[in-house]
This record gives sequence, C-alpha cells and structure tokens, in this order.
Amino acid sequence: MSARLLKKVLKEQEQKKQPVIDEDEQELQNDDESESPDAGAGSSKNPFDLLNEGDDAEEDNSDQVSAPEAAEETLTKKQGSPSVKNTANLASASNNKSKKKKKKKGKEISSSTDKNETTLDVNLDALSLGFESSNHRSGPNKSVSENVKQAKPSILLVDPKYLNVENELRRIFGSKVVKSFEKSNQSSSSRQVRGGRRANHHIRKTVLISPSDHWPRWDGSLSMEFLETKDGYHYFRYTHSSSYDQAQRAFEAAQAIHDLNGVASVLMYHPYHLDSLITMADYFRFAGEHQMSADAIAKCLYALECAWHPMFTPLQGNSQLKFSHDSNKPLFKALFTHMKNMDRRGCHRSALEVCKLLLALDSDDPMGAMFCLDYFALRAGEYIWLERFSEDYRTDTSLWLLPNFSYSLAVCRFYLEQEESSDNACADTAKASSADLMNQALMLHPTVLKKLVAKVPLKDQAWTNILKNSFLNSDQIGIPSVDHLINIYVERNYLIWRLPDLQKLLRNGANLVIQTLEHKKNDAKDWACVRKEAFPSDKNEYGHLLVQDFSDTVQTLPPDNLQNFMVDMRDGAHIGGQVGNPPAGAHVPAVRDVANRNPLAVLFESLLPWVNYGGPEDGIVDEDQINEQGQDNEDH
Repeated sequence: MSARLLKKVLKEQEQKKQPVIDEDEQELQNDDESESPDAGAGSSKNPFDLLNEGDDAEEDNSDQVSAPEAAEETLTKKQGSPSVKNTANLASASNNKSKKKKKKKGKEISSSTDKNETTLDVNLDALSLGFESSNHRSGPNKSVSENVKQAKPSILLVDPKYLNVENELRRIFGSKVVKSFEKSNQSSSSRQVRGGRRANHHIRKTVLISPSDHWPRWDGSLSMEFLETKDGYHYFRYTHSSSYDQAQRAFEAAQAIHDLNGVASVLMYHPYHLDSLITMADYFRFAGEHQMSADAIAKCLYALECAWHPMFTPLQGNSQLKFSHDSNKPLFKALFTHMKNMDRRGCHRSALEVCKLLLALDSDDPMGAMFCLDYFALRAGEYIWLERFSEDYRTDTSLWLLPNFSYSLAVCRFYLEQEESSDNACADTAKASSADLMNQALMLHPTVLKKLVAKVPLKDQAWTNILKNSFLNSDQIGIPSVDHLINIYVERNYLIWRLPDLQKLLRNGANLVIQTLEHKKNDAKDWACVRKEAFPSDKNEYGHLLVQDFSDTVQTLPPDNLQNFMVDMRDGAHIGGQVGNPPAGAHVPAVRDVANRNPLAVLFESLLPWVNYGGPEDGIVDEDQINEQGQDNEDH
C-alpha cells in the first residue's frame, strides 16, 4: 500500500468521534446476540434445524449479508485509535472488503444452487419417482399436499444381497467348503474356451444372477418401454427388436413341426432368445440335466435384466410388469423356475427374495407366488417378516383365510413363542397363540389333516384314531378353489410337518377340535359359512396353477408339450453334423464331460452354441480309441 493512501485512511479514522463509536459498539452487541452464529445464545440451537431453513434463505439474504458487514465495520472502528493504527490493520480492512465480495458471490451461487435443486425436486415429484432431495424441505406455511410424498416402505422390498446364491451357500456351508467346491470345478471351467478363440468382451454384472465369463455378448435384442404411472406404481413392458422378431418366427416354425433341432439352431445365431432358452431348460430338467437347465434359465434372466428401463426398479416394489402382455411372460416363467432351482439347492432365503419379486411385479400374482411365499419364509426362519406380511399386505381376501397361510401362521407363531420363552421375554398377549391359530386352521380347512397324514406320512396310531372323526376324515370341502389350494399347500409344505414339534402341535390341535365339536356341534356350520363367504365362486379360480409346479419331485418323463419334440436317436448323426460346426464368428463353446450322462440330453446339449465336448484337436482322446490303436499295433 502506498504512503499517500495510508495517510488518507489514518486521517479519516482520526476524524471519527467517540459517541459514534459507542453507538456502533451497542449495535454490534445487539447484532451479535440476534444473528451471530458464534454467540452464546445461538449455540443452544439444534444444528439439524438448519436443514429446515433452506426455503427462507432467499428472504433473509439481505439481513444475513448486512449483519457481517456491520460487524466488520464496527471492528474496524474499534481498532481505529491513532495510537494502535498500523499497516496490519489496514491490510485486514482491505481483506475484509474482499471477504464481503466473496460472501456476496457465495450467497448468489448458493441461491442459484437452491433454485436448481428446488426445480429438480419439483420435476422428480411430477414424475412420481418417490425421490426426495436432502436440501429440499417444505416451509411452515405449506400444506401437506404440496410436500414430496413419502410412501410407506413396501413389505415386498427385495434385498439384493440375498439374491446371490453363492452368498447363501457360504452362510450355510462356510466359505472353505464353497471354495473347495469351486476349485474342484476349475479344471472344467478352464477348458471352456479350449478349441476356439478366447472371449474378448466384458460381461455386464447383474443383480438377479451372476453371469459366467464365457457367455455370449448381450446383443441388445430386447428393450423395455415405460407405459404409465398409476396409483404410485410405474408400469412397463418389454419390446423386441426386428432381429428378435425374426428369431421368434424361426422358433415358432420349429415348434409347429415339433423340431427341437430347429429350436437349438435358433440359439446358435440368437443365443438370448427367451422362448428357445426356456424350452431347452424344460427339456434338460425333465432329462435330469439340472445344471444345464439352470444355466439356460440364468441366461434368460441375464438377457431380461440387461433390457431393464432406467426407471424400472423392481426391487423397491414400485414397478409393475403385467403378465397380460405377452412380451412380459418370459420374465415370470424364468423367475419361477429360478426360484425352484434355488429351493432345490437349499437356498430358501434367496428363493424367498425371488418369490417376493414375483409377487411385486404383478399384483394379480399370475404364477401363484403367494402360495409358496409362506413356505420359503418358514424354511428361511423369517417368522417376524411373515407375520408382518400377513398384516400389512393388502388383498381382496384376508390371508389367514387361505389354506397355506392359515396353517403357516400357526407354525410361525409356534416358533416365535419358542424364541420368546428362550429369551425370557414377555409374550405378546395381543396376538393369538399358536394353539388357537392351529385350532382355527383345522376348523376352517379340515381336509388338510388327512392329506398331510398320507403325504408326510404320519403312521402313528394316534393319527388313525384322530381320522376316525367324520369332520377330519373328509376328502373334499366342496368348493373347487379351496380344494385346489389345499392340494397345492400339501404338495408344497408337507416337508415341514416331518418335524416332531410340529406334529405335536398338529395332533394337539386336532384333539382340541374333536373335543370342541362334541360340545358345540354348530361350530362346524359356522366355519363352513366363513369358507363360503370367502370363496363364493363355484368355479376353480386357481385352475391355471398346476399342483406339479409346486412339487419338489422332478418328473423323469417329458411333459405333453415336449413329447412331440423328441427325435429318433438314429437321426443323431445327421443332427450333430448339421449344427455341430458353428460359424467362425460364433461364440466360443464350453468343453463338457459326457461320462455317465443321459445320451439324449447330451445329443441336444451339443447343439447349443456355448457347449463343446472337445475332440482330438482339444487334446481329448477317447480311451477306446487308444485301446484300438494299441491293439492294431500289436497285430502288426
């Protein structure tokens, strides 16, 4: 700073009068008490209350700027005595001016940022995405309807970490066991690219399944379009590209002439054609090749997830994908089969999450996920969640009226009572006991008992005596829907009744029902009226659900819709030669072992583009061929 400017500033400060200084000091004290964030009175303010002052920031902008300016000017005046003035004071005064400008600029930037964030929140609210900015809060004078809606968390929220089967296997068997199993399979996996070029593309990571590195590149033949937003749900539909439509026509042509070879040919050039993958998965399952069937379903789910719309968030329970659209049906079929594959491997927690996803995608429940949800929850030990689901989930019929939930809720309460007794916790008197729930289930659906005795089976003499009662010995209720749901429940849940504790619960409940009916014979008629009111239709409303789809037993014979796909083994050489040599640009197949496997399954498996059984060029030589060559050498 120049000497001339220094003298000018000192002269101006000497002309200040003491009364003015005292008046400024008083104003400084008032400002500090009311507006300064460093004041003692302000320190008692809840810092989280600052989050609610965003909307009033623009209104108080002038006050927030004027207060620091007055404080800085007063501090300068207090330091303006001629005896203590020096160059450092002048430098601080100039710095204060620059700070004022920076503060003003900062206020303008924050104001513009708040406006942008407010505009973004308004747009998100208009789209009903359910997002809420952490910087956006409603003012005290705004109505509730103007605030961002905060929906109650869905009971069908899916936890993505439980969708990974490998994670659950580690929890069940331990990491060491799983790692040793993976190492035992490394020899076969290392040969997946033998005999061809190594894959040079990146496999996209997905949530539903863990894709393998040797899978073909996603071809983008599927996409998803947004339809509408209604009642807080976003509706979507899958769409197909022209190349996918061409593959679909080829599949339908092969299906019309019952040519499984044609279906495999479709997968040669369109490895992610959904209907072809599902058809091959069905065939391999009935042929006993469960791993090949699971791989085909996994590829199907991989393709379907790669096509998801950016707004499609099925794990949050706010997206609907109606089964009525034909293009959406493969996802439901693939998820249902994937759920059964998880159950077969003992991963009931993962199966529960997939079951929740199935129910969340379409509230009409076209696959009957509601009738195996309770089974997976019990097997996974999710007792509290199952009770909460029965209370929170909204449906036309109360869940406790369904056969599966009437019995499963009694089992659920039984295990919760055991946990409460072990923890010495007070029992929840507001809820019915497991004995009462079991009595209610037997009165509402008595035919379940006889079917369970035959299916489990229960061979104790006590059950024979119980079934002598005419009320518990009936085979049919007389309502088609109820009888069908009872058959599904017994087929799906009979395994849990092999536990002695649950058998005791069921036996005690049956004896209590018999004693009750001896004294109150009209109770049976009252419960019959409840059934009729809950299921008034004389038609089977659940006839589209097959009992065998809920069974753990895998049929060894192909179903009716696959019997016509069978081809004569005599044509095997012709079929293998027709598609055995893929084009040069085709994806590298995986080398697999054929020992001790179904020959017909191996034949059709060889048609798939990602499978290779190797040969002499891969270093794989038949043992019989070696023996024949050795015999020829001995003859010579």
